[in-house]
Amino acid sequence: MTETEQPSVPLSVLLADPELGLRQVAGPAEDRRISTVGTTEIEDPTPYLVGGELLLTAGVRLPRSADGIDTYLRRVVAAGVAALGFGVAPVHEEVPPELAAACDRHGLPLLRLPPATPFVAVGQATYAAIAEARNRELRDISRAQSALASAAARPDALQAVLAQLSAHTGAWAVLFDAQGNELFGAGPRPPAPAPRRVRDLAVRTLARTSRRHTAHRPAPPAAAADHHGGIHLTVHTLPGADGATTPLALAQATTAAPPLVHRHVTSTATVLLALLTSPRHALGTDTHSVGALVRLMLGATPAQVAPALAPAGRTGGEHWIVVHGRHNRGRSTPAPPAGDDPAQLATLGTALGTPYLYIDGPGLRALIPSAPDTRPSAPAQAADLGWILGFSAPAAAPDLPGADRQAERALQRAIATDAPAVVHSPGPLSLDAIVAPADAQELARTRFAPLDQAGSPGVTVLLGTLRTWLNLHGSWDRAAAALGVHRNTVRHRLARIAELLDVDLRDPGVRMELWFALHWLPDDHRTHP
Repeated sequence: MTETEQPSVPLSVLLADPELGLRQVAGPAEDRRISTVGTTEIEDPTPYLVGGELLLTAGVRLPRSADGIDTYLRRVVAAGVAALGFGVAPVHEEVPPELAAACDRHGLPLLRLPPATPFVAVGQATYAAIAEARNRELRDISRAQSALASAAARPDALQAVLAQLSAHTGAWAVLFDAQGNELFGAGPRPPAPAPRRVRDLAVRTLARTSRRHTAHRPAPPAAAADHHGGIHLTVHTLPGADGATTPLALAQATTAAPPLVHRHVTSTATVLLALLTSPRHALGTDTHSVGALVRLMLGATPAQVAPALAPAGRTGGEHWIVVHGRHNRGRSTPAPPAGDDPAQLATLGTALGTPYLYIDGPGLRALIPSAPDTRPSAPAQAADLGWILGFSAPAAAPDLPGADRQAERALQRAIATDAPAVVHSPGPLSLDAIVAPADAQELARTRFAPLDQAGSPGVTVLLGTLRTWLNLHGSWDRAAAALGVHRNTVRHRLARIAELLDVDLRDPGVRMELWFALHWLPDDHRTHP
């Protein structure tokens, strides 16, 4: 156990105790940590010191010369003594000035003990304060561990665990994948460049830890630390699926060096996060899921096995939301790993609130247990990772094929409109509902692009004539009357349109296509009779 891990108490606690009456008379004012109290009256006590002591003496064998006192101080400082306490009377009526000067030179706090304060009382007070501090630390650790365990049982377990970790340590806590993506984060975000530095530290640590080890090469560290600009950065890797790779890392940034409570709470959080991101948890391979799979393979229907997959405590009328997803390779996020990557499964499964999902390269499919009247919402975490999602309406197990089609159409609309997610509308289907607006406008622009070469009377007049003629069911006379022109003018314009578009306006299918194209034409190209 290192010195920083030894139970200790700040020197200021002892100085503030009125029953001791201690007073600092020399040395630096910094608040040293005291781990033990020792008493000595020998000329060279260094063989009996371990470091971190408050060394008490009455000066019985204190050297009389200034050089001897300087040598004495130099030895105890080299031995790691935290502070020196000098008891006045009966040997010395007051603290020798040579001793105070030597403490100032060597940077050792010097305390004056009044005659009424026994050395034993200082030791008792110190050990009582250390015991109280240790009990307080244990209580803090116990409360934090209880909060972390409760957070791990929540549907949003990963985010909840990080939030509790940050609440009990005051650190910015973030979960990184091997590419440096911030999967989840909680707590006050430090100013730049700390987030970039801790991200780079996490990526480097993950890269080292994920390498294959040889018998002649020691395993790389599973943790790393850095300090920059008053910010302390730490990284702890999480074990991967095969025990040799580490796809995730827990990183923290604090304004102070992590104390004992911080380190213990972080260790607990690291274990919980490793369990939550394990393949077994990510894939939801509990006994109910395995039993449902067996029944499906032996001929049971989805409606028969769906109740076994529903969350505990929910009874009757089970419904499901189908999710289709596509990874947007055009974004700054890298493409997801192919196959059942535990990190991706755990991250998306936690964000969506379901263990029932499958990732195949850029594609995603998931089932979310739901109440009949639930409206799904897209988690921001999925968009941050580059996923575009389509959600179906809640459906009973026998209706899952229809919900699957709804999710696919919603995904196509999300891709067309560059939206992070689209939720299926429960309204009746129409042609407008199944054609993405961006695709429809592009189709209209492309369909009527040849009219830009029409010359006089111009594309606006031609489109207005076509719209009026189609709106009046192909009547030349009524279209001419509505436009205020001769019927031959209408015929000439429509002939010009048919020639430029290379279509036969007598074909009902062509008329239908042009009518919808006019309907989808962007506002800057719309014409009205």
